[in-house]
Amino acid sequence: MRTVNAAGLEIGDDAPPRIMGVLNVSKESPYKPSVFDDAGAAAEYVDTELIDQGADIVDVGLESANKKFEVLSAEGELDRLETALEVLDSVSGDAVFSIETRYHEVAEAALEGGFDMVNDICGFADPEMPRVCEEHDVAVAKMASPPDLERPGAVEEVDDIYDALALNGFTDKTIVDPAFGGWSEAKTTDQDRETLRRLREFRGYGRPILVSINRKNFLREVAGRSTDEALPASLAATSMAVERGAHVIRTHDVAETRDAALIGRAFTRDRVCVAGEIDVEELDVATPGDATRHLDRVGGATETAAESVVRTVELTGASTDERAALDDAAREAGVTLVTAADGDRLLLFGTPGGYARLRSAGSGVTDALDAALERLPTN
Repeated sequence: MRTVNAAGLEIGDDAPPRIMGVLNVSKESPYKPSVFDDAGAAAEYVDTELIDQGADIVDVGLESANKKFEVLSAEGELDRLETALEVLDSVSGDAVFSIETRYHEVAEAALEGGFDMVNDICGFADPEMPRVCEEHDVAVAKMASPPDLERPGAVEEVDDIYDALALNGFTDKTIVDPAFGGWSEAKTTDQDRETLRRLREFRGYGRPILVSINRKNFLREVAGRSTDEALPASLAATSMAVERGAHVIRTHDVAETRDAALIGRAFTRDRVCVAGEIDVEELDVATPGDATRHLDRVGGATETAAESVVRTVELTGASTDERAALDDAAREAGVTLVTAADGDRLLLFGTPGGYARLRSAGSGVTDALDAALERLPTN
């Protein structure tokens, strides 16, 4: 996992989780407390409600990316950029300033005006965006999107997110964003929840991950809460996201989100990364899907992903004949079977691939054993 330097701010596994606070100079944006058209008032908000509360990064949006609104042109964003640049001149606190845009012209003008990084909500759908970011040597957050400047984040299947992140490649300082939220009519809240469950997969590119989950529908739906009531659900998800590998959390609730992110960090398993003549890094692989992404990255055979993780299973209630048959089948399948001292409980240690082989090798003894084998974890 590479570490990205964003104007001196380290982002990666070896750094604390970074909090990205939000300022909007777009009247369409739905979260009104963060919306300003006066540079002085906006700067005060940035200082007191974002930076003083613990924001490492301030993300300035020039338009709402909500699909209900017409897309603002590059010229329209450039008109609003003047206000954003005035805010930079008026802020007294210290933070990395990010410009949220989809256009390379806007990114370039913002970087020349003093912004430190780019948040590209269309994921390099503008093919000139990576060039601009590389020429200015800045970090860029890249949201998974189709190759269409008018459809930010509109990836319709979770399985397509990973490939969408690769659109037009990466810069050396790219941060990936799997695009939580209702960016298209086809996107469901179930798919957002699946994306959070599978967040480790997006570490397969070896780049820091940004998530924007604050008060999102897929969390509110679980808790049965309105937007105003959804902060606790967002904080729970924040801790989960950090534990699963997220490095930057984009939020309107800075102080609370910072605390939740630190809790997630405190309970994240240490990943071994030792530099030497031969570097050693333990990858964050919890499922065959995670392993598949890393195998894709290095050009390996993805069939081996089924042997990448070990699942431990306890069986009780098997008869003497069933235990004997299971013992023989486990040896054939490459699964370790341990019988407890009381003779009733069995512990199985195997890979998903091993359990798939065990299903085949141990079937046909009894209906009860067949049913148990069908419940073994094979993914």
